[in-house]
Amino acid sequence: MRKASIPIILVRHGQTAWNKEERFRGRADLPLDERGIKQAEAAAQKLAGCEATAIYSSPLQRTMMTAKPIADVLSLTIQPLEGLIDIDYGAWQGLSTEDALEQDTNLYQQWIQTPQNARFPDGEGLQDVRDRVETVINKVLSEHTGQTVILVSHVVVCRVFICTVLGLDNSHLWQIGQDVNAINTIGLREEKLVLNSLNDTCHLKGLS
Repeated sequence: MRKASIPIILVRHGQTAWNKEERFRGRADLPLDERGIKQAEAAAQKLAGCEATAIYSSPLQRTMMTAKPIADVLSLTIQPLEGLIDIDYGAWQGLSTEDALEQDTNLYQQWIQTPQNARFPDGEGLQDVRDRVETVINKVLSEHTGQTVILVSHVVVCRVFICTVLGLDNSHLWQIGQDVNAINTIGLREEKLVLNSLNDTCHLKGLS
């Protein structure tokens, strides 16, 4: 069997203040905090030799800031891509997990237990995210044949992306590990996507 090529490197953004506070981030345009900036720089060093030909990022500040040092080390220009934007949490944006649980216990429990059925008030559900992810995958495979592309996105998007690659439905969301600034590599073998590595954070060891 032929070794899988690596058409997609999927990167989750670095740390923000709301990551530390465990708030629902969604479309809030948050910058990386000091640690998040260091994480992005470490990711850039890890990917320095990957020979990617393009880098796409969610247009939000935290992902663009994560993508910048990677783009710089590879001499690439970041291309913002709406398909990579975070899930819209609607009225839940900015809430802590405790606030969300108090505000709507049933929805919070649904999000944890059966996330595929949850829809946030004035926001989205996971199928909306999956529709965007499938469009992004088709774009990458059709426009970058034989090339390696880096995608910088958010935790829910990355989890749904990996579920899509593995042929899993959205009910498996919480079974996909995805730490802050994780790097995932997705290969292509016999015209099928293959998850080569998941939730790699080795580049973050030793960061203060």
